[in-house]
Amino acid sequence: MYSKSKGIIFIQRMLFWALFFYSGFLLYTNEGRLPSFLTSFSRVVYPLSIFWLQIRIKRITNFMSIDPKMTTSQLWFYLLPIIASLLTVVFSLTNTFLYIFGKIINS
Repeated sequence: MYSKSKGIIFIQRMLFWALFFYSGFLLYTNEGRLPSFLTSFSRVVYPLSIFWLQIRIKRITNFMSIDPKMTTSQLWFYLLPIIASLLTVVFSLTNTFLYIFGKIINS
């Protein structure tokens, strides 16, 4: 079985967090490249997504541990922050790539 060295994992995580923090910086300082409701949603949920991602990276458990014994309210209470955080990651990174491509094209 293939095992990555700790140095490579550390570099990958540092690159991901640098890109993610840069996307948050662009999200809060520049006007968004996405529609305004997506930008506003991302600005509200971005801090939550940082904490959620850090918890998911540190734990070695299932990504989404859904138990068949859960009630509907417990399931939604568990899933809504996850869905919001994942959407924020996608929207903020998309905004960053659109910003970078816009700068490359306009220069």
